Amino acid sequence: MPRLGFIGGGQLARMMIIAAKRLGAYCTVLDPDLNSPAGQLADAQIIGTYDDAQKLSELVSQCDVTTYDLENIETQALVELAEQGHTLHPAPQLLWVVQDKLRQKDRYREAGLPSAEYQAVPIPNEEAFAKFGYPLVQKACRGGYDGRGVAVMHSAEDFAKHLPVPSLVERFVPAKMELAVMVARRSDGESVCYDVVEMIVDSEHNVLDYHISPARISAALASKAQKVASEAVAALDGVGIFGVELFLTQDDAILINEIAPRTHNSGHHTIEACYVDQFEQHIRAILGLSLMGTAQHNAAVMINLLGQPGYGGAPLCTGLEQALALEGVSLHLYGKASTRPYRKMGHVTVLAETVEAAIEKADKVRSWVKIIGEETI
Repeated sequence: MPRLGFIGGGQLARMMIIAAKRLGAYCTVLDPDLNSPAGQLADAQIIGTYDDAQKLSELVSQCDVTTYDLENIETQALVELAEQGHTLHPAPQLLWVVQDKLRQKDRYREAGLPSAEYQAVPIPNEEAFAKFGYPLVQKACRGGYDGRGVAVMHSAEDFAKHLPVPSLVERFVPAKMELAVMVARRSDGESVCYDVVEMIVDSEHNVLDYHISPARISAALASKAQKVASEAVAALDGVGIFGVELFLTQDDAILINEIAPRTHNSGHHTIEACYVDQFEQHIRAILGLSLMGTAQHNAAVMINLLGQPGYGGAPLCTGLEQALALEGVSLHLYGKASTRPYRKMGHVTVLAETVEAAIEKADKVRSWVKIIGEETI
């Protein structure tokens, strides 16, 4: 029985544990919350923070392979543990690169991979932004996720909303479409790609609202996106599964936006829509098991369930009866004890024979299912 460790006890680890159990694994989670979403399902949990070197050592010492639920964690202790002979996938050195957006962009450039023009701005200032030229996107080098750490600026007047942290500025891409590809890769270089996903982003909060799979693009563009995504993961020498976010430009170029070194929101639909989902594929990759086919047997739309504005406290889900009366609708709640505005609380996957039918059904579900809370704030 393989022993798997998970740093972080959020919803991604929770869904990885469900997949790992199908493969006969014993699962241990490190998380500061005793009632974490993944801790509820794990065989064992170590209570501790992600930067506690002693707790990290305790976890990896008990496990054959350790992986992550999140990437914004201190890597020095993990690097030392890897040097001692413990197996962590993806490698802590890769994590160190990807968790800093400037280092990540530098790696793309070194590998000759396509991405938007950028420049480092260690101390954000009006002169540097103006010299680079508007419109632009400011990205905090560290700590940004789910829309945090990003500021879109269309003109010099927008500098007032800049982030006062070490950053990079990136050329604003008026994308025709935002895409994502899930790529699984083993240590021997074998890799597989899932179908390209079309992402619909809430522009106000810069967070994924829902996604459509397969993306409504040509077969040639889909193949091009998968090739770029695979090359990006290979350039990182990645082991595990990676969410590669891409831009499709107005002239049909494919540019890398960012890479998440873990299971990813853009792959959640694979639980219902594919024979082997992203979570099992990740476990297979890090254990060195055979990777499985990624064929998608139905069109799918995945809807993020975010905490509604104005609510906090214990979550309440409305509209379930209507949604679950529709064929092909699957609900996933993450077991989080409290909600807050725009917090990811769950997702819904909608399957249908065609993309158009899935979108039509998903529009109904989106209008019905809401996460509110016991408290108003």
